[in-house]
Amino acid sequence: MTEDEVLGEFRASGALLEGHFQLSSGRHSGYYLQCARVLMNPRRAARLAEAVVAGIPAELRAAVEVVVSPAMGGIIIGHEVGRALGEDAMFLERPDGVFHLRRGFALTPGAKVLMVEDVVTTGKSSVEAIEAVKREGGEVIAEAALVDRSSGEADMGVPFFPLIQLSFPTYAEEDVPADLKAVPITKPGSRK
Repeated sequence: MTEDEVLGEFRASGALLEGHFQLSSGRHSGYYLQCARVLMNPRRAARLAEAVVAGIPAELRAAVEVVVSPAMGGIIIGHEVGRALGEDAMFLERPDGVFHLRRGFALTPGAKVLMVEDVVTTGKSSVEAIEAVKREGGEVIAEAALVDRSSGEADMGVPFFPLIQLSFPTYAEEDVPADLKAVPITKPGSRK
């Protein structure tokens, strides 16, 4: 899928929002990608997941033994990527502020894991999720995502394969422009 096709899917589902958003990373933006909306249609979610998988080199795809995603945002796309790969999909939760596998999920020691996120802005959640997989006995061999908002700046320590890369500007609290400060803040993410 091209960037225009992917953004078309977001627009068609009302998932590309404009306003003043405080992202899960804590940064501020005039744009928010509500991936739950774009993924609520199973056919669309399957198309997007298949496109994500197609962007991962064949040798890495072949090595994946299990897909793991952080809750909440990564659950649907992670499940669909697992389906596209023919592998199990699990998710991490933060019941105490730290990612853990729960609900009977467990990794085989040394399992080769593909981490799947919906949107990566700073990579902080991804790094935390990758550390959790290590604690659980797995090895993250790559990460995939629907969207990289970091403009290629996020470094998770593993190869990263986003479906698209966007350069919507984000701002630290102290750097929010006056015109954006004038708009009421919405906090749509799942972290805080």
